[in-house]
Amino acid sequence: MPPRLRRRRYLARRLRYLLLTAALLAGLAVADRFGLFGRAPTPDFQKYHNLSALVVRVIDGDTLDVDVPDDPYPYTRVRLWGVDTPETVKPNTPVQHFGREASQAAKDLVLSQTVRLELVSTDTRDKYGRLLAYMVLPDGRLLNAVLIEEGFGYADPRFDHPRKREFARLGQQARKAGRGLWKNATDADLPEYLRP
Repeated sequence: MPPRLRRRRYLARRLRYLLLTAALLAGLAVADRFGLFGRAPTPDFQKYHNLSALVVRVIDGDTLDVDVPDDPYPYTRVRLWGVDTPETVKPNTPVQHFGREASQAAKDLVLSQTVRLELVSTDTRDKYGRLLAYMVLPDGRLLNAVLIEEGFGYADPRFDHPRKREFARLGQQARKAGRGLWKNATDADLPEYLRP
C-alpha cells in the first residue's frame, strides 16, 4: 500500500475515533443533565412555583425564610419581587427610616403562616442566591403588594418583573396618601434610586 494511501486511512481512522469520542461525551453530558446517573437537580421554577410553605423567619421587610430545604441550607431564603423595604440588618448600614416598622409588618402578616410562592420562570434567584418570589398570603392578598400599598416598602423600579407597573401604581398611591414610610420621609430617607 502506498504511503500516501496509508496516511489517509490513518487520518480517517483518527477522525472517526475523535468524532465517536465527542459524540459519546455529548451523550453522557445529556444523560447526566436528565439525571440518568443520579438525581437531576430540580429547577427552581418546578420546585417552588405555587408551593405552599411555612414562613419560619423574617429577616427584614422584604427577605424571609420558608421551611423548604435549599441545599445545603435547612430553609429557603426568599427575596420578595418588586418591593424594597428599608434596611434593618444590612452590614455596615444603619437602620433606615421606617425599617423596624416594615420588618414588624412583615412579621405580623406572615411569620408562622403558610404562604404560597409564585415565581417568574425566567428569573428565580438574585445575585445573592435568594429565591425571587411573589408571596401569596393565606387570605389571598400578595404580600409584596400589601407592603407597597400600606407604605412599608417602595415599589422597586430597578428590576423588570410582570407586576412592575401594578407595584409602581400602588407606590404612587401610597406616596400621595402619605401612608407609612411616606408620612414624614425626607429626600435623605429615600433610597438613591428614588431621590430627585
